[in-house]
Amino acid sequence: MNIQQLIQQDLERLYAVKIPETQVQIQKTKKEFKGHLTLVVFPLLKLSKKNPEQTAQEIGEYLVQNQPSIAEFNVIKGFLNLTIAPAYWINVLNDINRAEHFGTKTPDENAPLVMIEYSSPNTNKPLHLGHIRNNLLGYSISEILKASGNRVFKTNIVNDRGIHICKSMLAWKQWGNGETPETSRKKGDHLIGDYYVKFDQEYKKELAELEAAGLTRKEAEERSSLMAEAREMLRKWEAGDLETVGLWETMNAWVYAGFDETYKALGVDFDKIYYESQTYLEGKEKVLEGLKNGIFYQKEDGSVWADLTADGLDEKLLLRADGTSVYMTQDIGTAKLRFDDYPIDKMVYVVGNEQNYHFQVLSLLLDKLGFAFGKGLVHFSYGMVELPEGKMKSREGTVVDADDLIAEMIRTAKETSKELGKLDDCTEEEADEIARTVGLGALKYFILKVDPRKNMVFNPKESIDFNGNTGPFIQYTYARIQSVLRRAKSTPQPPKGGVAQQDKPQSAKSPSGDLGVNEKEQNLIQILSEFPAIVQEAADTFSPAVIANYLYDLVKEYNQFYHDYSILKEENEQIRDFRLILSENVGRVIKTGFALLGINVPERM
Repeated sequence: MNIQQLIQQDLERLYAVKIPETQVQIQKTKKEFKGHLTLVVFPLLKLSKKNPEQTAQEIGEYLVQNQPSIAEFNVIKGFLNLTIAPAYWINVLNDINRAEHFGTKTPDENAPLVMIEYSSPNTNKPLHLGHIRNNLLGYSISEILKASGNRVFKTNIVNDRGIHICKSMLAWKQWGNGETPETSRKKGDHLIGDYYVKFDQEYKKELAELEAAGLTRKEAEERSSLMAEAREMLRKWEAGDLETVGLWETMNAWVYAGFDETYKALGVDFDKIYYESQTYLEGKEKVLEGLKNGIFYQKEDGSVWADLTADGLDEKLLLRADGTSVYMTQDIGTAKLRFDDYPIDKMVYVVGNEQNYHFQVLSLLLDKLGFAFGKGLVHFSYGMVELPEGKMKSREGTVVDADDLIAEMIRTAKETSKELGKLDDCTEEEADEIARTVGLGALKYFILKVDPRKNMVFNPKESIDFNGNTGPFIQYTYARIQSVLRRAKSTPQPPKGGVAQQDKPQSAKSPSGDLGVNEKEQNLIQILSEFPAIVQEAADTFSPAVIANYLYDLVKEYNQFYHDYSILKEENEQIRDFRLILSENVGRVIKTGFALLGINVPERM
């Protein structure tokens, strides 16, 4: 039984009544007070028929007398602070050590199926820093939900059609001179991104010339031949024009190859990728069906709209006057296909908070179209990521490219590790692997430690630091623990009587309950014991930051313990074995927790 169940049983005996589990409210004792756990007594006042202080005193005295796990107590107003006996913590550590997958659950075939959509790139530009936050959040949330007992299906929707795609195609057609990834020695997504920027530059130049000729900005935009050509290209694509579709297929293939390289470097993957070019017609069909059934209406120019004013929103365009689709139409079709394909219990969209309104509308439209899953859609809305210099703009070519950032993080990690002497005993191959692990760990942790709903500033220099709340700090602690464990296995123990034992690996024995453990060791075990609840909280709140910051607290506590107490040089064999098991399980939780964040740990540094 855990401590809450033991206390609940004692309270039922004290007051001779069945007490609901929800009435036994236990939380971690605040650092300024003595104790491990705090019992909130206010829900128990009806049973005690006493004031809060008297109730806490009464319960405290009863627990100390009748519950071996409670060593002592103190009362602060309506709160009962309990100090847990060392023997209880020893038993907790042994339970943790015996658990094969401590902190995580293995979903069975009847577990809820959660589909999580993340990444959602456009094929007119490479992935950038904003995509990195999206991919890291989506992948981590998938792993966390899986660890909390759900079946998880990771999916991606590629925005491979639309006016923005046509802008890149038109620019390449006009100014590309047949350039390819091979001839330019560029990744395909980078090459196409360059032409997206080129279109914007030429479009602005054209507008400036038209305005100089006396037109207003609006008139210039309406008269733009470039934009007219892009719209015509989109119309031809939707009409199945062979030349247009052929160019689209060629250029998209370049981009997909580039995306795959970036996903692999970032360490994220998908169970299935959907393409808007394959889903928009499904959406168009559902919109026309809704028009026929009076759910939507058509304007004089032929465009189709949804009137959502009765729902507190506005009117929403679903099909343009020329019959082409908008994002909302595509999302309707994608949602329909997904629920046709899989028995999904919950659909989670990992999309930035600038799309909050879009998903409000999507949920309403799906519900109006008769889809049972409409109102149950979850938009996991996360904040934007910026650099210290400010916002990024794709069209102006001022974004931070994902590939460049990954390469820079790995390079900086190698330089920093070399300066600190952490690669001195490594081969060049080992040094490169450690640099990749540390560089990506720094990037991922820095992004994931922030509450996902908040906007954040990513500072590359701050992220690669072997001190403070960073990935490298936690990774280095893990490597230190592994070093201790390796040395423990290879070092013969000093024998009684001074006769040398044979040099063979030593295995730490499970500690017994009568072993005295100090306050720092008790605190470490208590933090370890919280890991399953932390994983569940992260799943309930869709927040990898809960796990990231828990791991930082665990590592801080371990490093203080490591600084204050000897492990390998401890003369008492029982205490030495206990500390080795404690260290091993701290390392195990770090590795498991980091895996839920999509971060690897180095075995040596």
